[in-house]
Amino acid sequence: MTQKFGLSVALATPFDSNGNIAIEAMIEQARRSLAAGCSSVTLFGTTGEGSSIGTQERERVLASMLDSGIAAKQIIVGVLVDASEDAAMLAGRALSKGARNILLAPPSYFKNVSDDGVFQWFSAVFAILGDKARDIIVYNIPSLTMVPLTVSLIGRLRTDFPNIVIGVKDSSGDWPFTEALLKAHGDLVILVGDERHLAKGVRLGGQGAISGMANFVPREVKLMAEEGKDDSRVEGFVEELLKFPVTAAVKTMVTHVTSDEIWLAVRPPLVSISAEGQAQLFLAFDTLFRSKAA
Repeated sequence: MTQKFGLSVALATPFDSNGNIAIEAMIEQARRSLAAGCSSVTLFGTTGEGSSIGTQERERVLASMLDSGIAAKQIIVGVLVDASEDAAMLAGRALSKGARNILLAPPSYFKNVSDDGVFQWFSAVFAILGDKARDIIVYNIPSLTMVPLTVSLIGRLRTDFPNIVIGVKDSSGDWPFTEALLKAHGDLVILVGDERHLAKGVRLGGQGAISGMANFVPREVKLMAEEGKDDSRVEGFVEELLKFPVTAAVKTMVTHVTSDEIWLAVRPPLVSISAEGQAQLFLAFDTLFRSKAA
């Protein structure tokens, strides 16, 4: 890529009272995020509950996004599945529609797997994709997958697939690892997933972020992701989010800033945050971002 990646909102997925994706609300959230300075939207990632979104639903959402006028070059698609054939199929469909990138997580059902095994899985995905394979950002989120992408494995992927693997989203939350990754792989698009580490990561060469918090404080996160500007409010609020299941907490905050309760719903096996928890998050947010001191 000739320019820095910038900020992509890890778009939350709203559900209606029947548990179906509320596509119009999702499109409006995407438009708000882009208008606030996000360079792209990431669909079906962790914040977007991608593991709970079916293939046909993905097709409908992506088609609706494109039909609404959101450009394909502004869309990144998360792929969080275990079978290499399924991963290649989902990635291939999105890439054929012109998606900017694929955010590709390693398989997560088997634990304690070797770097060799994970490398072979990615290799199988790329082999099935064939000529469609391009612009892959590998996703390191071991807190959920239990499959860490090591610095050496990332280097191996970069070496063997230089025209395919272009970046890493590091959501490890482990600053020493992030720092080592930035030092070892400055030729890759390194995206810092933990907003507490984002600004200093950008100052060390990181190219931006795919951020869940960009759903409700996009302008603040944009300055961190693009200029490496510290923001103690954002960093402090991450600590508040981590007191709750993070995806549900992010959606709670979208409700707070949009006044639309459709965002409170999550898909099983996730559950919504209690009214008491919502009030706790709202108070913490307002204290940090809406008080006169802020």
